[in-house]
Amino acid sequence: MILSPRNRAFFNELVQHTKQKNIQKGRTVHAKIIKTGSFSCIYISNSLVNFYAKCGHLSQANLAFEEITNKDVVSWNALINGYSQQGLTGSLLVIKLFQHMRAENALPNAHTFAGVFTAASWYLSSASVGQQAHTLAIKTATFYDVYVGSSLLNFYCKAGLVLEARKLFDKMPERNAVSWATMISGYAIQRLAVEALGLFELMRSKGEGEENEFVFTSLLSALVVPEIVNSGRQIHGLAVKNGLLSFVSLGNALVTMYAKCESMGDAFQIFELYNEKNTITWSAMITGYAQSGDSEKALKLFSKMHFSGMKPSEFTLVGVLNACSDIGAFKKGKQVHSYSLKLGFEPQIFIMTGLVDMYAKCGCTVDARRGFNLLQEPDIVLWTSMIAGYVQNGENEEALSMYCRMQMDGILPNEITMASILKACASLAALEQGKQIHARTLKYGFSLEVPIGSALSTMYAKCGNLEDGNLVFRRMPARDVVSWNAMISGLSQNGRGEEALELFAEMIVEGTRPDYVTFVNILSACSHMGLVDRGWTYFRMMFDKFAIAPSVEHYACMVDILSRAGRLSEAKNFIESATIDHHMCLWRILLSACRNYRNYELGAYAGEKLMELGSLESSAYVLLSSIYTSLGRSDDVERVRKTMKLRGVSKEPGCSWIEIKSKVHVFVVGDEMHPQVGEIRVELRRLLKQMKDKGYKPTLDYPSATISV
Repeated sequence: MILSPRNRAFFNELVQHTKQKNIQKGRTVHAKIIKTGSFSCIYISNSLVNFYAKCGHLSQANLAFEEITNKDVVSWNALINGYSQQGLTGSLLVIKLFQHMRAENALPNAHTFAGVFTAASWYLSSASVGQQAHTLAIKTATFYDVYVGSSLLNFYCKAGLVLEARKLFDKMPERNAVSWATMISGYAIQRLAVEALGLFELMRSKGEGEENEFVFTSLLSALVVPEIVNSGRQIHGLAVKNGLLSFVSLGNALVTMYAKCESMGDAFQIFELYNEKNTITWSAMITGYAQSGDSEKALKLFSKMHFSGMKPSEFTLVGVLNACSDIGAFKKGKQVHSYSLKLGFEPQIFIMTGLVDMYAKCGCTVDARRGFNLLQEPDIVLWTSMIAGYVQNGENEEALSMYCRMQMDGILPNEITMASILKACASLAALEQGKQIHARTLKYGFSLEVPIGSALSTMYAKCGNLEDGNLVFRRMPARDVVSWNAMISGLSQNGRGEEALELFAEMIVEGTRPDYVTFVNILSACSHMGLVDRGWTYFRMMFDKFAIAPSVEHYACMVDILSRAGRLSEAKNFIESATIDHHMCLWRILLSACRNYRNYELGAYAGEKLMELGSLESSAYVLLSSIYTSLGRSDDVERVRKTMKLRGVSKEPGCSWIEIKSKVHVFVVGDEMHPQVGEIRVELRRLLKQMKDKGYKPTLDYPSATISV
């Protein structure tokens, strides 16, 4: 078609305004076109659709498109490619347009397919449409266009279909740098580092693709485990050789790669290399510190970023919130929360998940729940964070309640959710609920690998069901130190200390390195069995063989071992030689032992030590007062009671509970609220009478809890 001079002028003006994205001048030309009736010209009509689409005014582009009576493939392409550039929001409309185009028997070309495949890579729930378009592209021979092939390759890679993508890649008659980078990126998304490196080597050997910053960035994103950090260093060296370090995107990829490979020194060197850092650079370094456990460094770097005037992204704030979570930095976490509100990030699911996790780990479950309730449809990560937060803070009943609500809402749990719920059952000694959760793990197809296996063995052991606990333990394909500790602890606490020590020996033989918890359990077993010499052997073994510095728990176990064996003077000397701050707990153990062995003088010494250190535990004052009463030192009794009153120390009421037929019964000293309190009293009177008839005589040396019957 030959354009008239007027239409050619309109066409040239629209092309110019499209390049400049000058919407006002383009609209002026549109008005002139309508006024002169030039819209009937297909070139002008298509140019108008393309102009509005490229300027992002897709509603007007759609109106211009609908007014075209004789649409050709260019008309469809202008609108399809316009929507495909809008990412996820426009992808569904592209799919609908393509289906409409096919219904009207319009034949697509290479540009059509490029737009459709780009949209399909965003809207992956329409993967079948992408595959149908693939078939049509082959049928029309359009598939052989390198741009179409690269777009299709991108679709398969983003859909996670890397095997299909590689088959397509190998069949492409022509490949460019985009094709190679896309395929390498596809492997990177699936964390297939070996395949990504192999493809990169193939590209270099064939000399097909350009070794540009996109290829290197894609390749580096695949290297995310410490075992292959040397490969990352080689790629780094090659990037330097090719003069690509001037690209900030490559620097960001290097920082991220080194951080994920736990090589924070190298990551920081790259970070410092760039004077013109962008938000991604800062986020990569901050997140790297947070994920490697250097939370303080992450927070300091975020502060430096803030004062440099760089505005954080939502991903930066997620990294900062994770750092606050790990070290319990509640005040700083609240400041980050306020900052996220100021920036308008709070409604985003990633930010809300980070906030819930931060508040929960900082012990503020009320604030965490408030954030959780703000979201209409929380995902499984958010549910799990909330449940884990309740468990971590000892609010196990709330955790179980939350899990039940999650089940009613039809949310499928993941392994971390189930492990957290099993921990709650273990803490409550709720065996029946634990068995039900075990059944659920089988229903959902979870294996006995970590963390499910560890949580199950721990639950059964803490509930005293050592047979089922051992069954789970033995069936685990791989046992971590937590699993071993759970079984050793369960055996120790249930009077099977010798078996606990045997299991510890088996653990060492199998090559599992014990941690400090293991030795607490082993020393506890020695204490219950009165094995003083073996206790000393294990205590020394900690540092000599495994380089584990004894903590206050280990010292407490040793004092308990010596005290239970009646070696009180030796326990006193051990306490006074301790090089750690034990916060009075060692003297408390000795005081209790002195009462049991009626060593009143040493007991008074231990009790006075506790008072001198400012103990606020009522039991210490009660025991010391009882000892002075036995010694006939009434003045000291009065002094202890006055000190107790002056410091505001009061005896907390005892509390216990028991589960019978899936119902938990709670008993508190002096509480009259239990519905069967009358029957309980009758039974207690009967038991007391039986005890007296058998000749039982209560010990009157110390005040004891009395039962009102």
